[in-house]
Amino acid sequence: MATNSFDAWRRNSPYYGETHQALADSVRTFITREALPHVDAWEDAGIVPRSFQEKAGAAGLLGLGFPEAFGGTSDGIDSFHKLVLVEETARCGAGGVQSGLFTHMVAMPLLIENGDPDLARAIVPEVIAGRTIIGIAVTEPSGGSDVAALRTTARRDGDQFIVDGSKTFISNGMRGDYFVTAVRTGGAGMGGISMLLIPADSAGFSRTSLKKMGWHSGDTATLHFDGVRVPARNLLGEENKGFKPILRNFNWERIQAAQQCTAFARIAHEEAVDWANARVTFGSKLGAHPVIRSKLADMKRHIDATQAWTDLCAWQFDRGSEVAADIALLKVQATQMFEKVLREAAQVLGGASFVRGTLTERIYREVRVVAIGGGSEEILLDLAGRQLGYGLN
Repeated sequence: MATNSFDAWRRNSPYYGETHQALADSVRTFITREALPHVDAWEDAGIVPRSFQEKAGAAGLLGLGFPEAFGGTSDGIDSFHKLVLVEETARCGAGGVQSGLFTHMVAMPLLIENGDPDLARAIVPEVIAGRTIIGIAVTEPSGGSDVAALRTTARRDGDQFIVDGSKTFISNGMRGDYFVTAVRTGGAGMGGISMLLIPADSAGFSRTSLKKMGWHSGDTATLHFDGVRVPARNLLGEENKGFKPILRNFNWERIQAAQQCTAFARIAHEEAVDWANARVTFGSKLGAHPVIRSKLADMKRHIDATQAWTDLCAWQFDRGSEVAADIALLKVQATQMFEKVLREAAQVLGGASFVRGTLTERIYREVRVVAIGGGSEEILLDLAGRQLGYGLN
């Protein structure tokens, strides 16, 4: 694309250096070769083939930030390398591809940091290699962001837990081999929640595919647990103390979602700029009309402001000084920016944005999922307000 704004803003940022650009070049090459020619077919099929997962593993995409002992790459890796990974995989213009590749980024730290070491040694290298897929299962049909009210139960029976209940809107729900699952092992509220690693080949486990507005290439499912027996060694962390690790994981998930929004918005903006520079209307280039030129400039203003805030939160996250309220507000900022920029890009492209064939059309279908997933805008604004003490004094 003519504007090349991905590289331009990174070169002028204090957070990104040569290693980040080298990673960007490598991931871009991989996505251009292995994803772009196939995305339309994957969107139609409603799933990304497991062979692509293995190619991503072989290319080193799945091990970024994970310990070398498991086959990952952690030496010299910071959150900005992970943001680069989000940006460059977004270039295919399909959130479902990213969802299919990277659910382990949220699920696997819970296994590594809280799980049985032998269990981690058996599973993590296979996930990094792309041969095994791990997902995270928190959301339930009875409620989304209200994690403390979850109803899926795990009852202790000797050296096993018996799990009953269901989860929904689970990314990689149909392809996943293991699911880090939030379950209720104790009483009501956040104090009774634990995390279990549940194998998908367990007796009593089943799943139902969900058709969606967007993320067509990302398989999403409802998971059903009917007396599923799980070894007690699959407990991640202490029993009834799973709530806090889940919440910190949400912080990184929300930063990652904000980066996805800025990346997709930047792609749509680039497509709109290229379209405006090429199309002639009323005797002039479309972009020469002041109303269009101003629209394009305003889109860039919103994107760059959101990127700056995302980078700041990532910098704080690396230092352990992140503020949950700020991250909640960042995600709201990012999703609202995303929606505005995609609307404006569609206005610039006109009818071309409404038919298959443009990145803007495909990306526009991804707007709603990020505005809802990982905490809806309404939930996150209220969460931030409560944590900041608004109206509580």
